[in-house]
Amino acid sequence: MYSGIAISYRDSTRSFAQKTLLPRVTDSFRNERFDKSVYKEMGDLGILGPTISGYGCPGASYVAYGLIASELERVDSAYRSAYSVQSSLVMHPINIFGTEYQKSKWLPGLAKGDIIGCFGLTEPDHGSDPAGMETSARKDTTGNWVLNGSKLWITSSPIADVAIVWAKDVSTKKVRGFIVDTKLPGVSCPSIEGKFSLRASITGGIVLEDVVVSEKESLLPLVEGMKGPFSCLNSARLGIAFGVMGAARACIEQARMYTLDRHQFNKPIAANQFIQKKLSDALTEISLGELAAFRACQLRDEGMLHSNVISMIKRNNCGKALAIARECRDMLGGNGIIDEYHVIRHMLNLEAVNTYEGTHDIHALIIGRSITGLSAF
Repeated sequence: MYSGIAISYRDSTRSFAQKTLLPRVTDSFRNERFDKSVYKEMGDLGILGPTISGYGCPGASYVAYGLIASELERVDSAYRSAYSVQSSLVMHPINIFGTEYQKSKWLPGLAKGDIIGCFGLTEPDHGSDPAGMETSARKDTTGNWVLNGSKLWITSSPIADVAIVWAKDVSTKKVRGFIVDTKLPGVSCPSIEGKFSLRASITGGIVLEDVVVSEKESLLPLVEGMKGPFSCLNSARLGIAFGVMGAARACIEQARMYTLDRHQFNKPIAANQFIQKKLSDALTEISLGELAAFRACQLRDEGMLHSNVISMIKRNNCGKALAIARECRDMLGGNGIIDEYHVIRHMLNLEAVNTYEGTHDIHALIIGRSITGLSAF
């Protein structure tokens, strides 16, 4: 079903994820710690920015991108999030909307994992309605841009070297994208502590206080309006749709092993009809979700994918993966809440993945608008 190149990326990522990431994920989740060396390890593997050609990027395909995401999320959503943000939310806009100077400056380092990026769209008061953003950009008398505002729930911001920041031009009221070096005066990236989901990922905010950036260095000149951030999100959502199926598959594999080993009433609990029905339902939904994600990535490679389809598979696959994780946790009984069995960690992660980059309900409204022609926002 998959091309030889895509299978090669899948297999190399699976080996890396199982041998390198899985042994340390439990400790990272328990202690709410992300090892930034993961970016360099992904860079060494050659999987960052897989759909980009040149600048040290693989130039593979969206199918390869999805398969990589699935193998990373099979270990933990945190690692897939780091991969998706770097590849789709940071490298993608620079490649599509940036100048040759900006691409040459940033993409090689991002591809190697030597530079860590983050994506600043969500704000404290604007999540599902990003067009209402309050972060502002204005030109000063020297022709530079001055940025003010704050972003929240930003993956990797506390450790990021560069941020893609979306702000509203005060003169035109149109949204513009900026490449912002996080070491600039006026930029701070505080961490969010106490999460019960994605604990192996570092999350924070971006605070911009009279941050001065030059047009040549910072402004992404080839896009304005919400088309820019939505293009990035749609790319990342393909990774999510494929990735969550990896998490669901990890859960069903654990549940299968556990129910075969666990004996009650003198037989494996896997012999129970209820258990077999739950496993059958889960495997069916995973198979359908993987097929839908594969076809969507295939259409994206062919330039034929509509954004409504992306909303559909992101919504469906996230919701189904979360439901599967909950069922698998139940099949493990009391042991289902212990992190050494991994299922509870996937379940908690998927609670967040079901919400970010478009909530379950918001994507339903996007699909509903495409069906009826009427906006319910």
